[in-house]
Amino acid sequence: MTIRYPNGKAYRQPSAAKATRSKFANVNFGDRGMSLEEELNASNTYYLENGIAVIHKKPTPIQIVKVDYPSRSAAVIREAYFQHASTTDYNGVYRGKYLDFEAKETKSKTAFPLKNFHEHQIEHMRQCLQQGGICFVIIRFAVLERLFLLRATDLNSYWDRQATGGRKSIPLADVEQLATEIHYHINPLIPYLDAVDLIMDAPSSSH
Repeated sequence: MTIRYPNGKAYRQPSAAKATRSKFANVNFGDRGMSLEEELNASNTYYLENGIAVIHKKPTPIQIVKVDYPSRSAAVIREAYFQHASTTDYNGVYRGKYLDFEAKETKSKTAFPLKNFHEHQIEHMRQCLQQGGICFVIIRFAVLERLFLLRATDLNSYWDRQATGGRKSIPLADVEQLATEIHYHINPLIPYLDAVDLIMDAPSSSH
């Protein structure tokens, strides 16, 4: 099946994750065999089932344009389009506050490329911030096996500087200084709400 973006460009499905090894086999969760999305989904399930937060991955509306019917009881989708550009990956409610965030990863060892984000995603987070929401990005340096939560306000600063000739990435050293590093756990696998607590409990009201 071919799925296309609103501009007609073909969408390439990420490669399937390898079989997941036991979460309890090793305290070091490096090379866990799960994608970042799967890890976050598992963590959100834990938060939901334990009454901690209600956070879900946003579905992306798809318009089907070509369907084959090889038999009366079966239909095969051959071509489809994303109906509109997506905003961010996740949203929900925690401690009475609206959360909205994106999850990205890079193979770079030295910096996080801003090209991983899109203008409409940055604008969406700006709008959520204006309404008092808590917005951030969870970024993973895959090769280094390091995970960080970076506030959207800090991401926006780098994005705006890029537009005026600044560098097109966030150096790892800056990420280490500005973001909160998240260490893998058992339950939840990614305890990112601990980092959100730091944002919510900070004296400044800017998220």
